[in-house]
Amino acid sequence: MLPDRTSERFAAWLKDHPGAEIICRDRASAYTKAVREAAPDALEVADRWHLLQNLSAAVEKTCHQHRNCLRKHAEQATEPTVPELSRTQIIERTRHRYEDIHRLVEKGWTISAIGRRLNLDRKTVRRFRDTDLDELLASARDRRPNGVLEPFKAYLNARFTETQGQVSGTRLFQDIYQCGYRGSRQVVRKHLAALRAGTAEPVRADIPSPRKITSWIMRPRETLTDSQDRRLLEVRLACPDVTRACDLARAFADLVRHRHGFLLLEWIRQAEQDAPKPMQGFAGFLRQDLDAVTAGLTLEWSSGVVEGHVNRVKTLKRAMYGRASFELLRPRILTQP
Repeated sequence: MLPDRTSERFAAWLKDHPGAEIICRDRASAYTKAVREAAPDALEVADRWHLLQNLSAAVEKTCHQHRNCLRKHAEQATEPTVPELSRTQIIERTRHRYEDIHRLVEKGWTISAIGRRLNLDRKTVRRFRDTDLDELLASARDRRPNGVLEPFKAYLNARFTETQGQVSGTRLFQDIYQCGYRGSRQVVRKHLAALRAGTAEPVRADIPSPRKITSWIMRPRETLTDSQDRRLLEVRLACPDVTRACDLARAFADLVRHRHGFLLLEWIRQAEQDAPKPMQGFAGFLRQDLDAVTAGLTLEWSSGVVEGHVNRVKTLKRAMYGRASFELLRPRILTQP
């Protein structure tokens, strides 16, 4: 255990512990500098997980830069229809929250500790702990995100425009009620009055977040659901730059998973030639660390096992935040299994 991650500190440790033959590392420049200074004969291997993490960051940045393309495509796509509400973001959030809470419960965490970790009320944690997932999902399906009328506003606005305002609130209420709306008739009439007065807020196009798009791109294609695959296809049709980033990311992920390091240089050339700026930047960093990255994409060595210990160290460090010094943290890490 070292008190910091500077190149000087790491180089001093390597000199005190000579004989390292293979050093697997992330892509921090401090480690590279220390290895070249104190262990120049050691083989450096870039960790594959960190390479995919860096790639994911470049893809997400590309998606951030082209959200306007996605929004414009969504707004120009097809005529709005009454939405189906059988699957909502609330359902997905419920499923993920249930999994997170039960994973921590199995590890022996208390309700209070789980609440602090997930930023949830203790009553919420207890309900998710003591209630079956099917019951929680059934409850989630009866809820509506961002207000009971929100999912239907795009359809109501389109119908209002088509009829030039000559449509009754009762007719609109009947249309959306048949497709899952369970609010009052008065809420629909109030929104219609706001449209006629010109005070209704515009409805933003429903587009996936950059992080969600990145998760679809980075996951193996066979693990995507039909809905996710279809939405990713819509994103690709909306923006050529995101499409290019997607193709390059999947090609690089294949190099990592199959350890085809001999194809790395060709991938870098393609990315530097016509990729979006974030992907070009990622390729440039790979070229600067070419030998270590090639080794990471060729050899069996990886930091995977070590990352588990890193998570344990971070847990201990956060539990002691602001309470003790490195002199206490180090023995706790070394003695606690």
